[in-house]
Amino acid sequence: MEIKHVAGRKRGAVILYALSTCVWCRRTKRLLNELGVDYDYVDVDLQDPEDRDKINKKVLQWNQSGSYPTMVINDSQCIVGYDPEKIREVLDNGQ
Repeated sequence: MEIKHVAGRKRGAVILYALSTCVWCRRTKRLLNELGVDYDYVDVDLQDPEDRDKINKKVLQWNQSGSYPTMVINDSQCIVGYDPEKIREVLDNGQ
């Protein structure tokens, strides 16, 4: 599995499960970059089939619809979809 890291200010352990072709996923990445957040991300559709299955199972634990983007913060909170207000609120509280 290829997990990519974007360096920035630590706001907790942030991992974004995304699709490379998804406009909402790209907007979420752009917002995280603009906020200067340290995060990891996985473009699920670019993984090999075995890893993709593992990732999809993990995403379903947090997001029963299995949709993207799915962002998990500190293994305790999940934000589904592109929700700039919620992302800002959660990450500002993580300072």
